[in-house]
Amino acid sequence: MEATGRTALYICSVLFVLTEVHSDFIHIPSLVHHGVEGESLLLSVETRFPLDDAEIQGTWSHTRPSGTRTTLVTFTKQATITDMMYRNHLLFKEPNVSLLIQKLNQDDEGDYHLSLNIEFHNKTGLVIKEERTVHVTVDVPVSTPVIEKNPSHAVVEDKANVTLTCSVERGTRVAFQWLRDNIPLGPSDRYHFSQGNSTLLIIPVRKEDKGTYRCVASNPVSRGRHSRGVELNVYYGPYNLEVNSGQGLRTGEVFTINPGELAFFECQADSNPPNSYVWISKSRNSTQVITEGPRLEVRSYRLAQAEEYLCRAFNNVTQKQDEAQFTLVVASLGTGKEKHTQEGSSVSPLAAITVCSLFIIGCMLLVFLRRTCHPKRVLMSIYNRPLSEQKRPHRSGHEDATEDFGIYEFVSIPGKMESAQVSCRSLARLESIQDMHTTIYDVIRHVPETPSHSLLQ
Repeated sequence: MEATGRTALYICSVLFVLTEVHSDFIHIPSLVHHGVEGESLLLSVETRFPLDDAEIQGTWSHTRPSGTRTTLVTFTKQATITDMMYRNHLLFKEPNVSLLIQKLNQDDEGDYHLSLNIEFHNKTGLVIKEERTVHVTVDVPVSTPVIEKNPSHAVVEDKANVTLTCSVERGTRVAFQWLRDNIPLGPSDRYHFSQGNSTLLIIPVRKEDKGTYRCVASNPVSRGRHSRGVELNVYYGPYNLEVNSGQGLRTGEVFTINPGELAFFECQADSNPPNSYVWISKSRNSTQVITEGPRLEVRSYRLAQAEEYLCRAFNNVTQKQDEAQFTLVVASLGTGKEKHTQEGSSVSPLAAITVCSLFIIGCMLLVFLRRTCHPKRVLMSIYNRPLSEQKRPHRSGHEDATEDFGIYEFVSIPGKMESAQVSCRSLARLESIQDMHTTIYDVIRHVPETPSHSLLQ
């Protein structure tokens, strides 16, 4: 029973010691190191236990990529033995068993293996073995990359292939990335990359491949370095041929202009290099070249009611051409043109001004007719007499009657007044009213002796 208890205690002690060593006593911050050629590299190992409480024994060994393994350092707390081949190249850092590699070179690449034996003083006979492997790469920083383009001249779309090669003077394990107008490029049906992306092959070249190309070179010890831009000039077109004009009214492929109007037409297409343009008239069942160049001038008074025109664009390099046909109609646009050109407005400003003007003129005519056609105003205009003279107060018979003697005249104005009495002192005004129906009476009466007697009779 006692033996069983001792065995259990021993096993628990071993497990405790193992757990402590793995989790707390040994630590390597990084198991992968990217070293720079010519610089030093420290393979740091942290021992998290007092070295005075234990005995240690270990080795550092190096395994090259080829598989060759070499023991570099053998050490204990009391002594260190370094391989004579590496005595000036390695430095063992006691007491934390780290290893410093000075002036890295390409031969220093590979795996560095640490084998460490630990025996604690209070646990004599119990040896704990720890092993760690650190991978080391040695790289040369990359220089500024350079692009070579083949062919070096401009190319024609769909007829040529282009190869772009990116290279650096210095650098190891270089990775390349391609950019067009600062946009990263990836593999596609026409973009093909070599291993490591150092070469870009475009098969075939098209219009959208035109632009500025750059490559970015990087490796584990260098940030991306950009090359200078290389222009890829691609001849293409013509594409999207179109005829435009700032005059007249356009409906689809029909342009309508007013008689006598001078119209200008522009023919444009996307092309590299620029196109050559020819204008052709197709009127009267005949085809005739009118002029060359992107601009056409047409005088409508020289046209019939409608004529057909054609603009032909030709790229001298790609040997491609395109045509755009339109019809020119001569007709009076009237107000219809304003209706088409004024979008978003239901009433034309000119129409609104015209309506307001007609309303004001109508009101003025009504006021004028009302004033001029009144009967009293008519009589006053005929005889050029004030209205007050025609409205004399009724005589009582006491006034002087001598001025009543004379010739009296009754005037009838058709349609206005059935009977209108207008007095006149003489026949001198007959000439001015010959167009009226008049009756003239000669009135001579005896002057009464007394006013009151005359009124009684």
